[in-house]
Amino acid sequence: MTAVASRNIKYVGHSDQGGRGDGVQVMVNRGFAYIGHGFSNGITVIDVRDAKHPKPVDFLACPPNTRAHHLQTHGDLLLAVNGPSVWTMQVSQEAYFSGTSAAALEGQKFTGGLRIYDISRGEAPREIAFLPLGGLGPHRIWYVGGRYAYVSVHLPEFSDHVLVIVDMAEPRKPQVVGKFWLPGMWMAGGESPHWPKGKRYALHHALVAGNLAFGAWRDGGLSVVDVADPQKPKMIAYRNWDPPFGGGTHSPLPLPDRNLLVVADEANFADCKLGLRYIWIFDIREPSNPVSIATMPIPDEADYCKKGGNFGPHNLWENRPGAFQSSRTIFATLHNAGVRAYDIANPFAPREIGFFVPPDPERMYDPRPNRPKVIQSADCFVDAQGMMYVTDTNAGLYILQFEGD
Repeated sequence: MTAVASRNIKYVGHSDQGGRGDGVQVMVNRGFAYIGHGFSNGITVIDVRDAKHPKPVDFLACPPNTRAHHLQTHGDLLLAVNGPSVWTMQVSQEAYFSGTSAAALEGQKFTGGLRIYDISRGEAPREIAFLPLGGLGPHRIWYVGGRYAYVSVHLPEFSDHVLVIVDMAEPRKPQVVGKFWLPGMWMAGGESPHWPKGKRYALHHALVAGNLAFGAWRDGGLSVVDVADPQKPKMIAYRNWDPPFGGGTHSPLPLPDRNLLVVADEANFADCKLGLRYIWIFDIREPSNPVSIATMPIPDEADYCKKGGNFGPHNLWENRPGAFQSSRTIFATLHNAGVRAYDIANPFAPREIGFFVPPDPERMYDPRPNRPKVIQSADCFVDAQGMMYVTDTNAGLYILQFEGD
């Protein structure tokens, strides 16, 4: 396999994921990769102990019209979302990203909740619990062991996804213990939304460092929330740079040892038609006053706006325990520009130090009409040895080796 473009990242192996080439989030745990699908409505398990020859070993199917595109692993546990398979159910992108997908899904049946598996036998996950969650159910999870999981959930009493804190003390009996939302989201409490029409104020994802949860709210920007008391989370800071920079705030990455925060805004539109989206660096020495100090460089070795498909940030590698951890080297997927590595030794002047752009997919799994046949790198897991596991909307799993500093 020859990359379209690469520097300091080399090809190791590839899997078509058992004929289900669509992938969103990937977790690697004790030699097995767990891949949540955007269209295939389930989770594929791949034996990656021989990285040059990965082997699919299991597929965990979801209930009808339900996907499990985001997941987390830690120790013997796998946590996965269950929610509507919006793209196979032909929800339009406009409805989804404007927050009107709930109306588009009215009357359709799907399963919404948090599903938990025992993965003590890595090749054969075994379901041990299911926590039902109403509305459109959960979207993303942050869980790295300990007592609590932090989940973005569309509960029926709220206008869109909010932060839900789940007690995992007994994994077979998970319980919701706390919630946090932006003002104007609690419909059952008579609150009134105050955001512009067509904008989606919804928690996409939150990461926790110490007692602080850093939340990305799509068009609603960034929140810093004190979760020391999980039953009573409280806002300590809020920022929104839309306008003028556009929304899509997607992925936060706190670097507490350096008092820095990296935040990626998702480019969820094709051909740069709404401009560029950025990966931001914030100084969070004073958590109540996060200050933006830089953005990551924009790839310029090709004209990615004219390549087709989405160009710009999607996911950040999240420094998970037991895997690659660095407060200097940052990894991000950039859709049609592949996966990128940055050095932020000087946070005011970040540098790109590596990239890998795979070839375009051989076939399409995306059921949406008129999708271009181009690479759309989605997520990246980086293990302790710098082995990279990169998913794509259509092109399967790429296993790569980072060779930078």
